[in-house]
This record gives sequence, structure tokens and C-alpha cells, in this order.
Amino acid sequence: MADHWTSDTPPIHLVHHEIVSVTSAMRKNSRWAQATYQPGLYAAVAPSAALASSMGLRDGGAANGGSGVKGKRGQRRPAGLMAGFVALRVQLNEVDDVFVLDALTLLSPFLQVIRSGDATGPITLAALSAVERFLQAGLIHPGSPGLAPALAALSSAATHCKFEASDGASDEAVLLRILGVIERLLCSEVGEACTDEAVCEMMETGLSMCCQMRLSEMLRRSAEHTMQAMVRRVFERLKTLSPPSLSAVPSLPADEDPSSSDDGGPAALRVAAPDPRSRGVPAARTAPAQAPEDVAEDGEPTLVPYGLPSVTELLRVLISLLDPHNAKHTDTMRLAALGILDVALTTGGRSIVDWEELRKMLCDGGCKFLFQLARSESPTILTLTLRVINALFDTLRAHLKLQQELFLSFLIDRVTPASTASLRSHNPSAGAVLTPTRPGTPADAASGLSQETESDPLLAWSASLDGSATPPLPPARAAQPAHGETRELMLESLGYLARRSGFMPDLWVNYDSDLDCEDLFEKMIWFLSRGVFPSGNVPGNLQENAQVLCLDAVLAFVSHMSSRLETEGVGAWPSNNPSPEHLQQIKTRKRILLDGAARFNTKPKLGLAYLEEHGIIEAGKPRTLAAFLKSCPRLDKRLLGDYISRPDNVEVLNAFLATFDFKGKTIAEGMREVLETFRLPGEAQQIARITETFAERYFASEPPEIKSQDAAYVLAYSVIMLNTDLHNPQNRARRMAVDDYKRNLRGVNDGSDFPPEYLSAIYNSIRKREIVMPEEHHGQLGFEYAWKEMLRRSVKAGSLIACDTPIFDRQMFELAWKPVISALSYAFTTFQDEYLLQRAIAGFRQCATLAKQFSLPEVFDFIVMSLSRATGLLVDDTSATDACANPIVEVEGQSLRVSSLSVNFGTNLRGQLAAVVLFNIANGNGNAIRSGWTQIFEMLQTLFINSLLPQPLLQMEDFLGGATLIPLSGSPLEVQEEERRRPSETGLLSTLSSYLLSPYSSSAEAVVPEATEDDVESTLCTVDCITSCKIEELYSQITSLEGDAFIAAVQALRALADRRTVDRLAARQKPPSSPYGNGEAPNSSRRNPPLPYDRAALFLLETMVSVVSRSPEHIVENWPIVFDHLSALLSSAQDYSILLIERAVVGLLRLTQVIADKPELRDQVYVSIDILRTLSPPVLNAVAEQLIAGVVKLIEQHAATIQSSTEWGLLLSLFSATTRHPEAAGASFNVLVRVATNQLGNGITPDNFSAIISTLNDFASAAGSSASSRQQRQRRGSSKTPVDVASEPTVERGLKAVELLYELRTAVPPLIEQSTSDKDQAWKSFWLPPLCALAGQCVNRSREVRQLALGHLQKELLSPEISAGGADIKLLIVFDKILFPMLVELLKPEVFQRDPVGMRETRLRASALLCRILLNYLAKLAEDQVLLLNLWLKVLDFLDRFMNSGQRDQLYEAIPESLKNVVLVMNASDYLLPPSHPDRDAAAVELWDRTADRVGQFLPGFLEELFPAPPEPPVESGTTDAAKPPATESA
Repeated sequence: MADHWTSDTPPIHLVHHEIVSVTSAMRKNSRWAQATYQPGLYAAVAPSAALASSMGLRDGGAANGGSGVKGKRGQRRPAGLMAGFVALRVQLNEVDDVFVLDALTLLSPFLQVIRSGDATGPITLAALSAVERFLQAGLIHPGSPGLAPALAALSSAATHCKFEASDGASDEAVLLRILGVIERLLCSEVGEACTDEAVCEMMETGLSMCCQMRLSEMLRRSAEHTMQAMVRRVFERLKTLSPPSLSAVPSLPADEDPSSSDDGGPAALRVAAPDPRSRGVPAARTAPAQAPEDVAEDGEPTLVPYGLPSVTELLRVLISLLDPHNAKHTDTMRLAALGILDVALTTGGRSIVDWEELRKMLCDGGCKFLFQLARSESPTILTLTLRVINALFDTLRAHLKLQQELFLSFLIDRVTPASTASLRSHNPSAGAVLTPTRPGTPADAASGLSQETESDPLLAWSASLDGSATPPLPPARAAQPAHGETRELMLESLGYLARRSGFMPDLWVNYDSDLDCEDLFEKMIWFLSRGVFPSGNVPGNLQENAQVLCLDAVLAFVSHMSSRLETEGVGAWPSNNPSPEHLQQIKTRKRILLDGAARFNTKPKLGLAYLEEHGIIEAGKPRTLAAFLKSCPRLDKRLLGDYISRPDNVEVLNAFLATFDFKGKTIAEGMREVLETFRLPGEAQQIARITETFAERYFASEPPEIKSQDAAYVLAYSVIMLNTDLHNPQNRARRMAVDDYKRNLRGVNDGSDFPPEYLSAIYNSIRKREIVMPEEHHGQLGFEYAWKEMLRRSVKAGSLIACDTPIFDRQMFELAWKPVISALSYAFTTFQDEYLLQRAIAGFRQCATLAKQFSLPEVFDFIVMSLSRATGLLVDDTSATDACANPIVEVEGQSLRVSSLSVNFGTNLRGQLAAVVLFNIANGNGNAIRSGWTQIFEMLQTLFINSLLPQPLLQMEDFLGGATLIPLSGSPLEVQEEERRRPSETGLLSTLSSYLLSPYSSSAEAVVPEATEDDVESTLCTVDCITSCKIEELYSQITSLEGDAFIAAVQALRALADRRTVDRLAARQKPPSSPYGNGEAPNSSRRNPPLPYDRAALFLLETMVSVVSRSPEHIVENWPIVFDHLSALLSSAQDYSILLIERAVVGLLRLTQVIADKPELRDQVYVSIDILRTLSPPVLNAVAEQLIAGVVKLIEQHAATIQSSTEWGLLLSLFSATTRHPEAAGASFNVLVRVATNQLGNGITPDNFSAIISTLNDFASAAGSSASSRQQRQRRGSSKTPVDVASEPTVERGLKAVELLYELRTAVPPLIEQSTSDKDQAWKSFWLPPLCALAGQCVNRSREVRQLALGHLQKELLSPEISAGGADIKLLIVFDKILFPMLVELLKPEVFQRDPVGMRETRLRASALLCRILLNYLAKLAEDQVLLLNLWLKVLDFLDRFMNSGQRDQLYEAIPESLKNVVLVMNASDYLLPPSHPDRDAAAVELWDRTADRVGQFLPGFLEELFPAPPEPPVESGTTDAAKPPATESA
């Protein structure tokens, strides 16, 4: 036994010391002042009869009155208390080991002192201290003999301690020592041997000290501490007990409220509630317990150690103390009970769940009283109450499903500010139809609670439970929102619950996915998110604390969801739970029911039609409608009663009442069951209709006491009237007695009376329990009714399903992401605490992770939008102020442009954090972004305007110089544009000149302010932030985006670009109203100047074209987007800056190279070319170089795919339009040469032949313009230095074009063979165009080109391919389409004046060519005399005109010679025969006559000179006149 000894003092010495301490204290009292340890004193110890007999003595000590120890009424004299210690000394002297003594023997003298009412406070204190030291030192240990009775006696003595009161301090010292003794007793190892009765007595004593207000604060606090320690020990023991022992434990009835009375519970085990007004010494019993000496000495009594009964009784008392309606219980008592109950719950933990008795008390009375106390305005009570409630949920959450629903709704409604819209109308997942509200709110049920409002203690049922199936509570004033510290405490409690990992999934599964419960998850998320925002009626410091608490809960929700996704296999869904699919179906059906109920409460017909549409009820089947009306708790019970009692709804009423089973129930029970489902209407007819139908249904159940249906009707009506009479508060003076009730019903039971006992039972049922109709609940009665209904419904609801699983995270996140991100955004932009900022940033990232996991692009868009607003980079600056006005500084070899934005952003740490977070989220998640690209590109646009983007994003690609920087200043271009519009304008400068200027300078540069050191430092911070954003990395990822994301990015770019170009132009074209309606006077031809150069518009354009051209796999979807923007720019090219239009042209051509590889978009290539072709000449000339470079590249890469003549015509028409451009013409001509010489693509084809001829002709014509300019310079100048004309690029190209026109003769025969047309048509198609082109160049301004063209034309016309044709139509074409038009042009004076010297020679050669061609085709022409005659006359006409063109020059002399040759040849060929020719026919005569007539007009005598008349033969004599030729022939 020495193992239990904890002191260094020998045990026997300790006992002697304590005896001395107590007896010394006793001797200080006058009663024991004369008592000494003399031999006579030992006589007080009565010797046993055996000892007296052995010594030969007679046992007469008991009759000795001189030294007896008993006085009156059996009380021990003072000397008797001292005798006990003497006897203990004797026994100690007889043993060597004090541990062999019986524990009761050792403690008995001290216990006698403690129980004695004669002892003073110091004596009792000494005795108590001695006992406490014995326990502390281990003198009393689990192995002590007689431990159980000793402990029983000790607990009885301590809890029934009596002493003479003296001063308050001394008395409280005794009480304090009592607390120490009972705490030491119960909490030590020997405490496990205490009985249930002993434990209850000690608990009762401790509670009494906690609650007696006459005691000092220190003592009461000590008592609370002792109680908590003992309760902790008791509930720790609960963990060691086995639940099956519960069957032997008496329990309260299931429906009994433990707080209703003080005599419930086990009859032999009772803890009395403390009386705070008592002035006596706290004791567990008023009657004395059994004295130690009455314990049998022949053996230890069998005592059962304490267990469940004491725990049950303790819990009962604690719960009863919480009753806010018991006026005997003060707030101090409640505070003590709350503190003790908190210890019990935190210690007992989940072991309490195993005991049905304990669980039922906590789920019923415990929750009810705690929830009512949660309405207290006392911060102390509220703090402890909320703490206990949280501990209760932690312990019994699985069994508190509906209680938790009630409490959470109550909390949310209380902490919601009055200015906030009611949560009851909030339904984030619904459309226009809101969740129906409860028809009523709870009435006052806490009128006895101090400092509380008159509204219902739970605020709960209707005001907050949108979807709760709990019967609606009676109407009353809604509880006022909590304020100040009360609100903060409630928020703390709500946050504590919400921060649990599985809390939100629990709400989703157990409430939102339950038809009979409220959408608590939706309500909680909405409230927490809304709570992050400020409320106008909350003080500043409390406002901030509330916002932080709500934010913490929101972040916990997001963090837990993110953690669940990262942890594999967490929260597997048990197979015995409803499947997730089934829960989702319930959720969907619940939403329909909510909407249908809301419509029904607005207008029943609309609600029923909606429910029929969604299959909830079936049209024409009253049974399905009745089942819905009975089972749906969200219906307005007033409207329900009115609806079913209408005359046209009799079938529905019958079906509704048919859903009740009245078998074996009294009519009062039946009426109660019916009337609790709806509210009776106000009209008597409707009430009668309901009562009559009820009587019919009830009588059908065959009640033996009722003889007819009419009797059932009268009796049912009487029940309604009786309920009103007995419980109407306005009828307190005269209430109906049972005899009155019986008297009123005489003879109505089919002529006889109802059985008296039957009517008495009805009367007593109504008297004891009012029939509480919906929406008429009020006061405590209504609350008690609603609470019992909730307990009844909890049986059906079952246990709460714990589901810390990611299975439902997607559905929850889809519903919660918008308010959550809104809250995070507000917190990020307004909160100042760095830790909160970090957590908000983490929340954004976690939301992005969840959105990516759940494939919710709208979440990314919302995150981007929220963060972009916080950056400060969404600057609405469509004016794009000149960036060159900002200073440039050199810092560590780096050029920085310091702008107001760079300075402001560099000092905005929050904006920098937002930017870094935004771009970090966007990086790698581009495929999840849709509309958010608008904000991203808008920020990039702002950074570009302020020269803050990385250099790779500032470049633009073209076809000439590769990548160049986007110009920041548009001043040079604007000057050019103004010059172009002046009347004295001679032409546009090449756009290339703008590139030669520095893109970051201006011709009219303004004074640039100097940057301060602070500005430079801020700009450096901005640059560092942008570097951290990794914008370049994000930009590079755009081209690899998937379809929808890429389309969204391009659409965002297009929208921003339109905003700065198309929209601005449209706004300018709609000027303010004027007297003329359009802002301008009639006949006003003044044109608005072009929009100024906008570098941001150019940046957006370049970015859009770049990303699309680098993603050919998405070109089909994105081409219409980009093309619309480009075509809008090009269609109004004159209204924009030249550089923007040039870049639009480049972008369009870059894209055409991509779409050319897509068969479905090939036609769009030529649509684009056609748009370019329609550009105005000034614009076309300005962008010619880039345009042609792009077209050339297109042809080079896709020449083989250019098929139709239309396609070639469109492409080469651009070449023709730029033939006079000094740079563009060279590139285009080179490609043309390659095509014409079969070096590119398929070479010459029937499709491109005509277009090539036309383009070559245009290039040749362009040489004439160059020659004209040269000739003008020569005429104005005095230099005689010869010029190498052929070396000029334009003339060189013209000569080359003529050469190519001539060389194309080799390609014509194969083309004719390939043609499907007839030969004549093919000849016209392939021979005529080059011949006409050559003929047209014979009048070119350039002498060299004319000469070459004339020579090649002659060769061509004299070639065998032409001359060997043989068809007359070809001959006509040669003359009518080729030679004659050329001669007409040469005869024009203005043509002659182009080159007077050279034109003489050209005319000469042309006339010679005409004669030569005529002679070459003479034989063929002669085959048709009419054709020959007509052509010959036309030739003579041209020769006449050439000869008489006004110049007496060489041509005047050459024409007759050429004509002479022709005439001679024709004569030699027998075509033109003079009159003297003997073989002339009529045709020859006509040809000669017409020739002679025409020639004679400009060369009189010409023919006579060539063909002189033969000499007349001599006239012979005898010749008659008849022999002479006719006169006409001689003529």
C-alpha cells in the first residue's frame, strides 16, 4: 500500500498531526477548553461487553450517567467529538501499519466533527483540511479496507456539513475547503468507488455554491471551477462504460421535457436545483444521512460505483437550469450551468452519442433552451451559449439535423443587417420566381427573459427557413437584427461552424438536396459573401470585424474545396447513402417545388399550372393535387384553406381529406390532425363545407360512439367552437365547463346523447392541448408546438449525412462562385491588412484552380474582370494622348518613358498585386478564359499606350522590312494627310518615309517635362511588376489556345479595335442636331478630316492579325471576325490615318496567305483582293508598296492554285493600279514577268492570259507617263546632254512589257488548242489581245516604246501564224480592231503633241505598215471583192489623212510613194486594173473607178501618172464612129 503514499512523512505521523490540529482547534472553543487527554477521558470510549466479562466486571458503563457521551435527543456531547480522536489514537497505538486500519475508522472522528452542528468554522475547517490531506497523501487509496462505506460517509459528511456560522470570511473558508474535499474525493483514484448517490450529492453541493448570490464572487468562481473539474471526471468515466448497461438505467419518457418540473428522473436518485435565495450552508440534503457508527461492522456493504444514472441526473439538472422561462433560475445560475455543460460536452465528446438517454435530453430540452438563450442580449450569456451550442454540434451533429437547420437560419437572420434585403427572397439559382417566404414569423416565447425583445426566441421558423418543412409559426413581429457585440459573437459562432472542412458539403447534401429542408448552403454562401461588404448601420470597428469574419469563412470554404480536390480518395461516398445522382434529382425537383409554391402563393392557378407543366401533379387527378397540397409545407396555409374550401374544388377537398386515416382516433384527434395542415377560412360557408366533408370521411371510419354522419358533423363543429372558447385570450371570464359542453350536445347523436365519457375525453383533450392552426401560433404555446413538430419530423429526416467529399463540389461551386469572387474582390480592393490580402490572393488562385478543374470559363472571366478593376489599368482613354509628351530617362542602360500612369501604378501596391495575380492566373489557363480576354487586352492596350509593354509585343510585321516597332506618334502621318487634302496637292509621299522617321519622335514635338527621382523610382516599380506578370509568356500562349478560347480572344481584340476606330467614326458621323438635321448645311461638300493616328488602335490591329495568322488551325472560325474589322477600315480608308490603313492592308494580305490553304475559304482571298482594288487612288498609292509586296508573296506561294480568270484579273488588277508607283511597280512587274515566262506557277494559262496582257499593257503605258515627264523637263531645261532613256526603270519596264507582248505569240497556238471554243472565237480570244495591246503602245508617249511596239506589231501581223489564218473575219479584225484604231490615235493632234518629232516618224512607219499589211493580205482580200473594196477605200482614207495632217514633212512625201507601191502591186496582181486593161470585169471597173475617185481627192493625177492612157491609135480612113470606144470608158 506504500505505493500510494505521496508524502515523506510517515503515515502514522500524519494522522497524529491532523488529530492534534483538530483537537487544538477544538480546545480553543469554550466547549472543549477544559477537555484534556486524562485517563478519565478514555472512559468515553465504552469498553466492549466481552472485555468487561473477561475482567470479572459487570457491563454498566452504559448506565453511568456521570461520564456518558449522549445528551438530549441522542446528540453527542462536545466531549464525545473529542472521544472519537482518543479512540483513534488507541487504535493507532495498537497497529504498526496505518494502512491496515479500516478507512471508515480512520475518517470517522473527522467526519463526526464535519457533520456536527456544534463545531465552529475553524474546527470544521481543520477537520476538512485533515481529510483533504489524507486524500492528497494517499492515506485513503483504492485498496483501503472498507473504502466504499468510507467514501459514502465522507461524501455525505462533506455535502451535509454543519457548523456554527461566525464571520463571513471564516465561513467561506470552510465552504471553500468543502469544495476542495469533494473535488479531491471525486477526481482522485478513489473517486471511482463513489456511488451515484454520492456523486449526485457532491454535484448538488457544488451547484448550490455556484448559484447562491450571498456568497462572494471568489467562492462562487471556485465552486464553478470545482464543478467543472468534477464534471470532467464524471464524463471521462462515461467513456469507460459500456452502452448495453443502458437497459438497466431508468429514463424519462420520450416526450417529457426535463425542465418541466423538478421531480422527473429516477426516484431514488435526485439532484435538487439550487436555490439562489437560500441563506443556509449549502448542503445536498436537509435530512442527515446515515451516521458512520450505524454502518454494520460485520462486513462491508455492497455499493455500486457511480455510472450512467449520476451522469443522466447531472445532465438533467444542467439542462433544466438553462430554461429561460423559469423565473427561479437567474442569469448567474444559467452562466454556471452553461460553463459546466460546456465542460461535459467537450469531455464526454462523442461517447455521449452512444447513450440514448443523454442524447435525447440534449437533442430536445438542451437544444431548445440553448437556442432560446442564444437570443439573449447579455454578451456573457450569449458567449457561453454559443460556445455550448458549437460544442453540442461537434458532439451530436449527426443527430441534430433539423436543430442545426434551425440554429443556422436563426443566426443568419439575426446577423443580417436591417438594410440588407431579406434572405428569404434570395434565390441565386432561380430566375424571376423567388423562393416563397413563410406566411408567419414566430411569436414571443421568451417573455420571462430579461433584456430581450418581444419577438420569438428562435426567430427561426418562418422568417429564415425558406424551404423548411416545419409547420409555420404564428405571425409576430420579426426579431430585430443583432447589433454591436451581440452580432459579432454570433458571427464568430457562425464562422466557427462554417470553417469546418465538411460543413458546406453537409449543408448541400442534407438541406439543399432535401425536399423538406431549406436551401441552407445557398443562404449561407450568400450571407457570408454579402457580409464581406459593408453595411451602413454597423459601427466602424464592429463593421470591420464582421467583414473579416465573413471573409474568413468564405476563404475557408474555398480552401477546403481546393484541398479536397488535391487529396485523392478523400471522402469516398458510402454505398448506404443516397446516390449523388438521386440527390441531384431531388435538388432539381425541389427547385420546381419552390417555384411552384411561390406561384401558388401569388396566384393558385398559376402555381398549379406550373406544377402540371413540370409533372409534379397530373391534370384532372385530384388525388395527385391533394397529395401535393398536403405534403408541401411552403404553401401559404391561408391560401390553401381558402383554395380547398371553394365550391369548385370539392373534389380536391374530398381527395385532400382522404389522405388522412381516422381509424381508431377520436374526433378531437382527427380534427386536430386536419386543422394543423391549413388555416380555416373566414367565411362560414367555407368552414361548413370543410366540416361537412370531414364528417363524411370521419364517419366512414366507423366510430362506435357516433351513430350518423349528421352527428359527426355537429360534433366536429363543436370541437372547433370548444377550442376557440377554451383558448381565446379574450374569453377568460366565462369559459365553457365540461357539463356545459355535454349539455349543448344533448340529443344530437341521431336523437340520443353521446356517451358522457366520450365527450369528457374530447373536452379534456382540447382543454389540455389546444388545436393550434397554422399561422395562428403565438407565445410559448406556439413555440412548444412547433418544437414538438420539429422533433416529430426529425424521425423522418433521419441522421445528418457527413460528406466531406469532393463529389458535390462542382454543383456547390457553380452556385457559389459569383458571390464568393465578388466578396474576394471587394476584400482585396478595400482591406488594409496584409495577411488578409494574402489570403484573398490565395482565394483567387484557388477559385481559378477549381474553375479549371470544373471547366467553368465564366469563373475565369469573372476573376479576370474583378482583378482587372483593381489593377487601375482599365483606363478609358480612347483619345490616346501623345506618348511623346512623356519624358524618357536612362536608368542602368535602360530607356524608360515616365508617364502619369507609370507613376501612379508604381505607387499602387494593391494594383500591382492584382496585376501579378491576374496574369499569373491567366498564364496556363488561357483555354478557360472567354470574355475575360477583353479586360486582358484592354490592360495590354493601356500598357502599350504608356510604353510599358515588352518589346516583342510592340512589333509589327510587314512584307518589306520584317518586324518593326509600332510608331507611338502619328504626327508625320497627319501632316501628310493634311497636305494630301490641300488643293495644291501633287501627290502623297510614300508611306515608307514615315518608317524612315523615328517612331518615337514627332515633327512638332512639344516641350517634354522632366521626371523627378520619385517618378523614376515609381516607373521602375511599374516595370518590375510588369516583368513579374510574364505578359510575354501569356502572349505566346494565345496562339496555342483551343477553339472557343481562341475565338473569344480574337473577338475581344476586335471589340476593342472597333471601339477605337469604327465606333469613333460612327459617332463622328452622327453630329449633334442642327437646323438642317444632319449638322451641316445643305449642299455642303466639305469632308471631315481623317481621324488622328491612334497607336492603340494600331496595336490592337497588329495583335489581332498576328495571333490569327499564327494559328492557321483556327482560321476558319476567326476569319469572319477579323475580316469584318478590316473591311470596315478599308471601306472608309479615307477617314483613317494612312498608317492604320496600310497596316490593315498588310494584315489582310497576311491572312489571305493563310486562308489560301483552306479550300472552304479560297473565295475569301479574292473577296479581300477586291476590297483592296476598290481603294481610292490616293490611298492605294500610299499603301502600294506593302500591298504589292503582299500580293506578290501571295502569288508566289499560291500561283498554282489561282484558277479562274476572275481570280487572276483581281490579283493583276492591283499590279495595274500600281504601275506608276516607283517601288511597287518593280516588284509587281518581276512577278508578272515570271508568270508570263512560265517561271512561276502554271505559267500562261487560258485563265490568266487576258489579265497578263492587260497588265503588261498597263506597264507599257506607264512608260509613256515617265517619258512625258522627261520631255517636259527637257523642254524647260537648257541641258543638251543626251539622256539614256532606256535606263529609266519605268521605260525599261515598258520596253520589257512590249517585248513580252510580242513573245506571247509563242503561247497562243497551245492556248488555242486547249480552248474549247470554236477556232474563230479562240483566235479572237488569244491573238487579238496582244495585237491590240501592241497597237495601243504604238501611240505611247515614250518614243522607244512606240518604236519597239510598232516593230513588233509589224512582225506579228506579218507572221505566218496570223497571215496563214485564211478566214475573212480575221482580216477584218486585223484592220478594224488593230490597225485602224492605232491610226486613228496617231492622227489625233493631242497625241502628236506628246512627241512632235518622234510622232512624225511613227506616223510614217504606221502608214508604211498599213500599206505593207494590205499588200500582205491582198490575195486573201481579193477573194472577196466587196471586202477588198471597203478595206481599200479605208486605207486610202487614212493615207489621205496622214498626208494632209498639216505637216509638210517627210510623211507628205512618203505617202505617195507608199501608195504608188501598193497600186502597182495591186495592178500587177490584176486587182486594180486601169481602164485600158482589156480583161476588166465589173468588179475591177468599180474598184478602179472608186480608187481613182478617192485618190484624186488628195493626189490629183496620181493614177494617170502611174497608168497613163495608151496613145490613141492613128485614125484610119474609113473608120466609122461606131468603132470608137464609149465615152464613159474613155473617162
